[in-house]
Amino acid sequence: MSVLELKNLIKKFGNGKKDLVAVDNVDLSVNHNEFVSIVGPSGCGKSTILRMIAGLETPSSGGIYLDEKEVLGPDADRGMVFQQYTLLPWKTVLQNVTFGLEIKKIPKEQRIEIAKKFIKMVGLEEFCDSYPYELSGGMQQRVAIARTLANNPKIVLMDEPFGALDTQTRAVLQDHLLKIWQTEKKTVVFVTHSVDEAVYLSDRVVVMTARPGKIKSIIDIDLDRPRKRTSPEFTKYKKMIIDELKSEVLKSYV
Repeated sequence: MSVLELKNLIKKFGNGKKDLVAVDNVDLSVNHNEFVSIVGPSGCGKSTILRMIAGLETPSSGGIYLDEKEVLGPDADRGMVFQQYTLLPWKTVLQNVTFGLEIKKIPKEQRIEIAKKFIKMVGLEEFCDSYPYELSGGMQQRVAIARTLANNPKIVLMDEPFGALDTQTRAVLQDHLLKIWQTEKKTVVFVTHSVDEAVYLSDRVVVMTARPGKIKSIIDIDLDRPRKRTSPEFTKYKKMIIDELKSEVLKSYV
């Protein structure tokens, strides 16, 4: 059963005289507890789609529906994890994770209990009293993930959350994310430039065209988890997606 519906979604930027069409007529259904990744050339509208789902951008036409209710702006039912580290530097790890719960006026003891659960889940229970400047980039991103999940959104939106990390840290955080996703049974929409990452994490991979961004294909990743990156089946899916992307990447440079 679908929890998220994108219907005839179009996004234009401009003053009406010479509009730039960023996203063109996108239709997509995402099921409950499904992990869907979006890949495509730079500038194809991947992040714009995510921002519209989050309510941070308004569609030019078409609609976005979460549990059949139209998305008209930001709401706690959607949690967003950005590529940039968005922690509050004057707050500790624990205070960052409890911040949204405090806004929701959850009692102090309860919000601390919730926060500590997710801080432990991302492996940072020893750093509750640390400040962001004392943490590595990967650790900061784990805090951002814990903060998002602590608010218990219906859907988690992730915009290249591991893009700035080194390969080893990225692989570790991918495994952390999968464990959390399987435990918490969240719906995830994940934007990435990495085909390898998309195949490793996703139930389905949405391949976008060059701008204006349309859905070129949707590929089901029929592999058991945990997945082996060196397996012939994994390599087959990577090649399939890369072949789909190749001509679109070339178009984006014209």
